[in-house]
Parts: sequence; structure tokens; C-alpha cells
Amino acid sequence: MNSIILGIESSCDESSLAIVRGGREVLANVTARQEEVHKRWGGIVPELASRKHAESLLPVTELCLEQAGLSVDMVDAIAVTNRPGLMGSLIVGVSAAKALAYATKKPLIPVNHLEAHLASVFLEFEGDIAYPALGLIISGGHTSLYRIEQDFLKFTLLGHTRDDAAGEAFDKGARLLDLPYPGGPAISNLALKGDANAIDFPRALPSKNTLDFSFSGLKTSLVNFLRTDHGQSNADIAASFQEAIADALVRKTKQALERDHYRSVVVAGGVSANTRIREKLTNALTLKINLLIPDLKYCTDNGAMIAAMGDILYKRKEYLQGSEFYSLRPSARTELKGKVS
Repeated sequence: MNSIILGIESSCDESSLAIVRGGREVLANVTARQEEVHKRWGGIVPELASRKHAESLLPVTELCLEQAGLSVDMVDAIAVTNRPGLMGSLIVGVSAAKALAYATKKPLIPVNHLEAHLASVFLEFEGDIAYPALGLIISGGHTSLYRIEQDFLKFTLLGHTRDDAAGEAFDKGARLLDLPYPGGPAISNLALKGDANAIDFPRALPSKNTLDFSFSGLKTSLVNFLRTDHGQSNADIAASFQEAIADALVRKTKQALERDHYRSVVVAGGVSANTRIREKLTNALTLKINLLIPDLKYCTDNGAMIAAMGDILYKRKEYLQGSEFYSLRPSARTELKGKVS
């Protein structure tokens, strides 16, 4: 019998709940976004984010259950992001999940946000993941490569960003170009009108000796370029800046595939919604290996991916019950299982 998992995501600025059956069938997925709250500041303000979560979680929960046509008593377990993320936002989500699980006597499943991003692929590609798989997470706070073993049993960190994540680079680049928050979509839309080869921005860490990423130098290069009498349109600058980020992501992914044997590549995280990045990864990899990128609605933070990962953990009986709830604490910074190689 397929389990029904309620997933709660509140690690950053989305309050999202979903109900997923069997780890794949999304019965409802409801998200309250906060762009309007944060755009005047040009980025996420943690205190404002946590306050909005406190306001949003109850109505989002009610709407999610209504759309699924279920009562909370009909779910088998409650999964919640407890790491990593903004501490205040995590506290709100974890507290809500504890209260709900305690009141309904349901098992409580703590979920790593990064594992959940990779698990979002199950919502789109049933049975298509061949192991070992190479996982690429691209988001506002994380840019990392992982080796994923059979059935998501083990994650080995291969490389990560040494400074800014790809999403941070987009946001900072957008601010320098006086574009609105969030920066990724703003740069992507402007780039459609520009020439990606107009400016040769740097691609950091080209060596095959490391699978790490770095984007802070790209931001500095943009700052220095804008100080010159360059004569380039903002569209050309945006397109060239985006191209540098996309090239770096493709290069390190290909280098990881050259280092070891993989049977598929999983790409996830909010920045994987970027059209140019999806296009370049597809062109570079699809003839060589099975490339899996979730639908746009499952790229950004969402409750469905938490429920999908929760289903995997529920089947392994990796959950808390009763008095064990008290031991669950959120953690702002936690990597996946494994070590950098």
C-alpha cells in the first residue's frame, strides 16, 4: 500500500506544503511565496521571512488538505525540513510539524533540504534513475556535486562552492545591473535580448584537479567592468554574465563524469529552472548519459520534494514517534552524508 506523506518546507522564503502518495503522486502542492516582502531590500531578510512563515503555514495547510480532499488524520506521516536553511524559518516549520504530528499521533520525519532537492526527480521520472547517479544542486545557497548510491542510501560530496552559490551570483549581479529581486529570473529575461559572447567574463577553477565551484570572482569582474566606459547594453552584460555561470556548471559536471562511472545525472534546485542552464546541460550531456531535471514547479523550494524524500525515509523507518519529537532540532548549516573527495 502506498504511503501518504504530508511534506512541510520552510527553510528559506517559501511556505510550502504538499501531500504525496507513494513518493511520486502529488495530490496537492501549495506554496506561499515572499518576493513582494523582500524585493524592496534586494534579498531575503531572515526576520521578515520567519514572520511570514508564521502567518502563512496554517492557511497553506488548510488549502493543501482541501485540494487533496483529505483530512490530516488520513496521512501516514509528516515530513519537515529541519536542515539546512535560515534558522528562524526552520524553527517555524519544525515547530508546526511537531505540533501537527503530536496532535495526530503520526510519525515525524526530519528531512535534509538538499537530499529533498535531489529526490524531487522522483516526482517526474518514475523508475528512470540509474545508479550510481551524479547529483548537481544549484540554488541560492548551495552549488554542489554529489555521488548518489542505490536508492538514495548514500551521498558523497564531490565538490561545492568555495564562496557564492550560483543563485547568490545571480542576485548580486542583478543588483549591480539595477534589476529587481529575485535576480535569477530578472537576468534570464534580460539575457534573451543580449549576446552571450559579447563579454568574456571569467570561469573560475577551470582545472580538473578540483570539482569545487567559485562565483565571487565573477561578481568582482562584473563590478570592475561596470566601472569602465564599456559601451555594452545591459542585455549583453546579463547574457554574458549568465553564460559564465552556465559554463562553469557544465564544465564541472563534465569533469565529474570523466573522473568516475555514473549511469545518470540528476540536476535540482531553484537555479536549475534557468532556461539557458537547462539548455547547455542538455546539449552537453544528453547524448552521453541520462539527464534528469525536474519540471519547473519542482525546482524551487516546495513541499512535494520534502514529501518525496520523506517517503523514502518512511519506508526505511527513519522517523520519530511520541516523546522522540522533543529531540528534533533544526540546524542552519548541514551538508549531506559523506565527505569531499
